[in-house]
Amino acid sequence: MEPPDALAGARGASRLLLLTLLLGARPGAEAEVHVSVPPLVEVMRGEPVTLDCTPTGAHDHYVLEWFLMDRSGARHLLASAELQGSELQGTVHDGRARSPPYQLDSQGRLVLAEAQIGDERDYVCVVKAGAAGTAEATARLRVFAKPEPTEVEPNKGTLSVMEDSAQKIATCLSQNGNPAPQITWYRNGQRLEVPMEVNSDGYMVSRTTREASGLQSLTSILYLRLHKADRDASFHCAAHYSQPRGRHGRLDSPTFLLTLHYLDPLELSVGEELSLPLGGSVGVNCSVQGRPTPALRWTKNSAPLGDGPTLSLSSVTFDSAGTYVCEASMSTVPLLSHTGSFKLLVQGSPELRAEETQPKAEGSWQEGDEVKLTCSARGYPEPRLSWSRLGGSPAEPVPGGQGWVSSSLTLKVTSALSVEGVFCEASNPHGNTQHVFHFGAVAPQTAQAGVAVMAVAVSVGLLLLVVGAFYCMRRKGRPGCCRRREKEAPPPGDPELSHSGSERPEQTGLLTGGASGGARGGSGSFGDEVGEGLGTPRRRSPLGSDVALVGTS
Repeated sequence: MEPPDALAGARGASRLLLLTLLLGARPGAEAEVHVSVPPLVEVMRGEPVTLDCTPTGAHDHYVLEWFLMDRSGARHLLASAELQGSELQGTVHDGRARSPPYQLDSQGRLVLAEAQIGDERDYVCVVKAGAAGTAEATARLRVFAKPEPTEVEPNKGTLSVMEDSAQKIATCLSQNGNPAPQITWYRNGQRLEVPMEVNSDGYMVSRTTREASGLQSLTSILYLRLHKADRDASFHCAAHYSQPRGRHGRLDSPTFLLTLHYLDPLELSVGEELSLPLGGSVGVNCSVQGRPTPALRWTKNSAPLGDGPTLSLSSVTFDSAGTYVCEASMSTVPLLSHTGSFKLLVQGSPELRAEETQPKAEGSWQEGDEVKLTCSARGYPEPRLSWSRLGGSPAEPVPGGQGWVSSSLTLKVTSALSVEGVFCEASNPHGNTQHVFHFGAVAPQTAQAGVAVMAVAVSVGLLLLVVGAFYCMRRKGRPGCCRRREKEAPPPGDPELSHSGSERPEQTGLLTGGASGGARGGSGSFGDEVGEGLGTPRRRSPLGSDVALVGTS
């Protein structure tokens, strides 16, 4: 005995089969209509396209219509066909100015002779089969276009590796493709992974443009922070485009090199200081790496000495001493340059330079004139300056004097100075050098000589007055002695008047008698005594004896 569920299932299947047979046996009964179309059709631009629409089931009569759906969703009838008997009669209703126009083949398929970008739409096939109903299906057409050869426009300027930010490298252009291509960048064949966000190391800026033809163009600009290793790097870009059935194509641009403007630090063949003996010679080399090849120029105190990597110094003098600079520069990048320098020291016995005693010439000096003498010297090691007289100033560098040091001495000119002269001396471990200043004959100053004579005369006069006053005071009780000489002038022609104060010993009373002799003076007058004292004649007394000018009483 079978289970109840199995019996119920068998009865249901039997009823369904019977119903099917009955419906099939009814005269005029039709099956429901269905439509089969390819959901996605992909072609390359210019290729022919056939959109198939096939109703399913056996129908003696139906109408087939093709509609174009625009981007807003509206439908536009393109063509229709009606099945009558065994033939399908078709008509194109709206060509929409397409060239070549739409076509229907004998099986009701929509034909596009050459696919265009504007054909990339949704196409709807509708089948109306009367009592069997209406059915529709949509086919999406995609039209691919291979872009034109990829173009690249490198930065033709000179780029510097000294920049600490990204610089524009090149612009890549892929035109007239569909869909829009993708652009990638390569350095030495390796893909560069650069973001779209701006940063200091590198980034990419892209822009898509839809052309009037409906095709799309893509522009990509690459920015990179460059390094010296990029001087020989090869760059290029590639456009990646899509093709039907999931395939892809790639169009590479030509490769290009960048013009970098890097400049390495300078290298000199000598150190920071170079010492040479006076009269020596040397060649100094300056080398640098850069692109493009930098220009080298030598200067000293901003004065040009020559171009090129080598500086030749021969028979150097003290004027050759100083700082020499090698400068590397590039005309294409004015602000990019490097310099290197060295200091030349010239060793030798000092060179001496003196400022003569102008404006007065030799022989025109007078006693007491003030003069400033200056000596300057140079050499290496730096010379020491000294003077033959005290008072010289410490040696100091002469401003802008090419290694000169200077010392001054201020003094008054004297007769002794004119005979001896004044000299300065410059000395260092290599030797010494002297210079002697001469003044010639030095004349006494006129005004000062007159004053000296007057002073001597006044001094002598004062001395005589003092002596006279002292003598009068010694003659006590005889106040008139000092006036007697004026009243008793000796008569002319006196035979007793002696012409020599040395004829008698008594004449020496004033000179040899001392103060005591003066105190014991006799009866002679003051005038006689003064004359005695001064070697004047003696007068004979009435007693016949000579009276000394200053004698004993």
